[in-house]
Amino acid sequence: MSVVVIDTNVLLVADGQARQMRPECVSECLARLAKAQADDRVVLDNQWIILGEYGHKLDPSKRPPSAGSKFLKWLLVNFANDRFVSRVNLSPIDADQRRFKEFPPDRTLEDLVDPSDRKFVAASFSHPEKPPILQATDSKWLDWEAALGRHGIRLEVLCRCELEAIRRRQLAVSGT
Repeated sequence: MSVVVIDTNVLLVADGQARQMRPECVSECLARLAKAQADDRVVLDNQWIILGEYGHKLDPSKRPPSAGSKFLKWLLVNFANDRFVSRVNLSPIDADQRRFKEFPPDRTLEDLVDPSDRKFVAASFSHPEKPPILQATDSKWLDWEAALGRHGIRLEVLCRCELEAIRRRQLAVSGT
């Protein structure tokens, strides 16, 4: 059984909320969430920072339930079940909960990683197994992959080919 940290966008793609992603990516995210339920333990924080973000984007009481909302509801039901959830403590060091004591001590990485994504990095870094972070739609994570790897944090990039194509288009537009 492995342990994983799941970025919110994986749930959103599975939910059909990321319209720019191809149907194959949606299928991949759906399959990965099903695998997480069957074979993995999902890392969540005892402070409910990650669940809070999921809840801002998804409605676990939605009828009919969507895939992402059903996964969120499953996490809520199983939050205290060590078979399905592995909990860590996150210690925010700012009022908006975007900087954490558990973040890797690396100024370059802190400058790179978007504040809204730091909770996922801190959750992985603080966990004894340094579980991979599942990522689906944010191509910026590809830029962070090497720096995260220096701290033992791996990415499991779903739809990697699609993200690399998005990144190439962004670089072409910006001229870099």
